[in-house]
Amino acid sequence: MSVSERLIAAAVEARTRAVAPYSSFAVGAAVESVDGAIVTGCNIENASYGLTICAERVALFKAVSEGIRRFAHLAVAADTAEPTPPCGACRQVIWELCGDIPVTLVTLDGRRTTHTAGSLLPHPFGLRGGTAR
Repeated sequence: MSVSERLIAAAVEARTRAVAPYSSFAVGAAVESVDGAIVTGCNIENASYGLTICAERVALFKAVSEGIRRFAHLAVAADTAEPTPPCGACRQVIWELCGDIPVTLVTLDGRRTTHTAGSLLPHPFGLRGGTAR
């Protein structure tokens, strides 16, 4: 499945709402449901850094809390020279909630790469294929 420009734009816009006073590394994410709904998230940092939450998990947890359980595509936007992949914790959550969906990584200057969740996390922990739906 190809990534929609609407999904990319939503991830880039979500990045502007990040709360990143410690790292100054703002990230935005947008997840698209199989029905076409788009839910966004941004990273939110905390002085107790372990309590920080990444944009990908914010978007996915918001979507799940709204009753969305089937996902088609995830986009992640950061202001970096090269597209930045999700951290290990996010890779696990993506796999668990979404299965082997496409994950498109974008930079603000338009560079893009698309991977599958399975290629980002080749040996996931727990239930196989996003069966937590």
